[in-house]
Amino acid sequence: MPDLGLEVLQKGSNFIRLIEGFWVAVEISLFSIAISIPLGVFLGILMTRKNKLIRFLTKFYLDFIRIMPQLVLLFLVFFGTTRSMGWNLSGEMAAVIVFVLWGTAEMGDLVRSALLSIPRHQYESSVALGFSRIQTYFYIILPQTLRRLIPVSINLITRMIKTTSLILMIGVVEVLKVGQQIIEANRMTSPNAAFGIFFVIFILYFVICWSVSMIARYLERKWS
Repeated sequence: MPDLGLEVLQKGSNFIRLIEGFWVAVEISLFSIAISIPLGVFLGILMTRKNKLIRFLTKFYLDFIRIMPQLVLLFLVFFGTTRSMGWNLSGEMAAVIVFVLWGTAEMGDLVRSALLSIPRHQYESSVALGFSRIQTYFYIILPQTLRRLIPVSINLITRMIKTTSLILMIGVVEVLKVGQQIIEANRMTSPNAAFGIFFVIFILYFVICWSVSMIARYLERKWS
């Protein structure tokens, strides 16, 4: 039977440490997602405004976030703010800030596209019924927009969860960092530990992303 290196997880508290590291990554991603979604909805509404200044600023923000790699943003926020501005940001807080900036920009663009896909007669009918602009958005436009957002937003959410693997570069002890520590500590006694550790990490990420996809499919069926 081939040696998969899984026996290293049975030593001491290695498996528990791996789960705790994975929870750090999940916690950061879920917290960032929870903030990004409402901010993204608000940004998406702003992006549909006809005001030239608002459209320029929102487009500049979206393009800047899309062009800049997430790893570079992490370095800018974590190392840049601590040294140039004197802020004492933890790695976890820096990661949340970066993921919120990224998630808000991407969600805002998704919301903008969904809003523009709503037929014009929906707005005209709400005006004919005496709805105010705010009532039109809350009772007619946003419910339809949210249903259209489910398939595309799931892709963003899973990307945010998987991209948390980058936060080890700023010293956050998450699942990959813990995995590297376990591999290094058992290099001599378990030479195949790397395969076993990274295979388990793959399973953990797969389970959480697959679960998110299943929830999205359920909501799609329920609201179809």
